[in-house]
Amino acid sequence: MAAVSLTPRALYQEVAELLRQRIFNRELAPGSWIDELKLAEEYGISRTPLREALKVLATEGLVTMKVRRGAYVTEVSERDLADVYHLLALLESDAAGVVAIEATAAQLKELTALHKELEKSVGQRERFFEINEAFHMRLLEIANNRWRDQMVADLRKVMKLNRHNSLLKSGRIQESLQSTRSSWQRCWRAMRRPLCMPCRHISKTVWKQPPELLLCAPELNQSSIF
Repeated sequence: MAAVSLTPRALYQEVAELLRQRIFNRELAPGSWIDELKLAEEYGISRTPLREALKVLATEGLVTMKVRRGAYVTEVSERDLADVYHLLALLESDAAGVVAIEATAAQLKELTALHKELEKSVGQRERFFEINEAFHMRLLEIANNRWRDQMVADLRKVMKLNRHNSLLKSGRIQESLQSTRSSWQRCWRAMRRPLCMPCRHISKTVWKQPPELLLCAPELNQSSIF
């Protein structure tokens, strides 16, 4: 069998990752103009792969392209952040429901350990960011839905544009911690609640939602679900 030739990552993808990290680290500040000539010279490349890289970042929401003015690092408003957090809460809540039903004991133990580390790191900003992201990424990995994972990844990239400033504001780290607590408590409530067989079947095969949101909830019946 002939050897498989693996194509290295395209140059524009490498450049996109370099710029992505500079944006996240605020070396390229929100609202700042991106000097294409300067960056091309700095990286020793032509403007073609640089422009392709900027297009990638534009699709991720990290860069805003303005006609006849060039590329700018996207500025995220309070409303933008609220919208992003809202969607993340919906997607990750759905993932928590799947984990509550399908996670193994070892996986739950792993999430428990991460959550305990998060609780301990409230006073350490960088450590809090690291553990918080690790908890949510592991939750999504266990839930195992690549489409949801992609949506969450894109939303988290936008969130990182203003994450540090946002969480430095009074109460924001506690709000983020409470969000993680809610996801974890939801898993435990669902895991510990006995299910009737119709609920277990529907939650696993149709809705992928926590049991308490399905037929066991007294306010819901089959007609309201379907």
